[in-house]
Amino acid sequence: MPRATIIGSGPNGLAAAVCLARAGYAVEVLEAADTVGGGVRSEETTLPGFVHDVCASVHPGAYSSPFFHAFGRDRIDWIVPEMSYAHPLDHGRAGIAWRDLERTADGLGPDASAWRALLRPLSAHIDGVQDFTGGSLLRIPADPVTAVRYGLRALEQGTSMAARTFRTPEAAALVAGVVAHANTALPSLSAAAAGLLLMAQAHAGGWAYPRGGAQRIADALVEDLLVHGGSIRTEEHVVDLSSLDWGDPRRGDLLLLNTAPRLALTLRDVPPGYAKAIRAYRYGAAAAKVDFALDGPVPWTNPDVALAPTVHVGGTREEVWASENAVARGRVSDRPYVLAVQPSILDDSRAPAGKQVLWTYIHAPANSDVDATELITRQIERFAPGFRDRILARHAVTPHERVRLNHAEIGGDIFGGAFTMRQAVVRPVLSPVPWRTPMPGVYLASAATPPGPGVNGMAGWHAARTALADAGERLALTDLFGS
Repeated sequence: MPRATIIGSGPNGLAAAVCLARAGYAVEVLEAADTVGGGVRSEETTLPGFVHDVCASVHPGAYSSPFFHAFGRDRIDWIVPEMSYAHPLDHGRAGIAWRDLERTADGLGPDASAWRALLRPLSAHIDGVQDFTGGSLLRIPADPVTAVRYGLRALEQGTSMAARTFRTPEAAALVAGVVAHANTALPSLSAAAAGLLLMAQAHAGGWAYPRGGAQRIADALVEDLLVHGGSIRTEEHVVDLSSLDWGDPRRGDLLLLNTAPRLALTLRDVPPGYAKAIRAYRYGAAAAKVDFALDGPVPWTNPDVALAPTVHVGGTREEVWASENAVARGRVSDRPYVLAVQPSILDDSRAPAGKQVLWTYIHAPANSDVDATELITRQIERFAPGFRDRILARHAVTPHERVRLNHAEIGGDIFGGAFTMRQAVVRPVLSPVPWRTPMPGVYLASAATPPGPGVNGMAGWHAARTALADAGERLALTDLFGS
């Protein structure tokens, strides 16, 4: 039986692991942390009984992912909210994005037609959007018409034209809040492309998240891996692959890296051209995260915002852009864009009765020691007076500290590399099959490869599929998991 060693137990690493185990490999996963999951872990970081997601929290990409559909999405108890996200504004106003596109458009008044024109063609053809964005861009898409539509809308929202698309502050803020997920200067084509995918998923399937915490995603994958003979070793921090006994590629043994690509450079006989390309791969700004344990719901001025698990807190489009552009210049705004998740409004397993958890982060310069607690508290208090009085406990993680939680987050970059237009194509090298390295038996399986950031398992599946094809096994997801 050939061996497959996988470094890193994030969702991509585990996706690759279950695929290879089902294909007949003896799989072993090595994880540096003392718990499994990478970007999908949950812990009681503030007080006993308050379950916080350590990294990612809401998972539209996983809920709609071809990998998770094949794996068995119903193995996880998903919460699919009626309201995908909200964006509070001053004076009690707010933009509300419902899962129902028509309901969302109807609430935007004079911008109803513009919202439909932007998102109806994408959400109605979400499979085509996800095919185009779900792998290497150096290929012919399965649905070229949808790919062109998607590209044209990204061009509109990723340039100065974005400022002329919507007339109401609510619609403009709704778009800006999602586009700002990309953690780059705005407006930008790459950020618009990422935001459009998320907005299309919001109306096509919803911004779902697992009941009980993100850890449930890792738990489901680990259970399948163990059933099929795989194993996991935690507290195994691999920093030099040259001394790792991962097998013999001549007999079909594999090494898959769900890590920063630079770890591959510790192997022997790395071709100079490949080493140069990996060293040229750039990392972006970081995340400064704060978890809050609350004695009740966030007291939003606009009551509809209290119904949304995901809330983008940043004010107007112009304020969101200013905040993200400040980070791109190496500083943090006094009024930062805050990505907030209040999962316990629909999941009572996340906090004691009557209490709530709140997950938040801002973007910040890489490797900085920014403690975002007060910045986030003030910004939320702006739209939810009395929020400060609800805080029972808080737990902050600076960008510099994020590497301790996940060694793949270089400088605190949670995306596995700056999400620029160039690095959407060259990720981390220019190749139609960037998961394959020139070293025999070695593959990349992290967010530093297409489709990039997000919990969807697709980079792991692409890496496993590439490895299997190189071994002469051209297996599809349905071959491994059934129809």
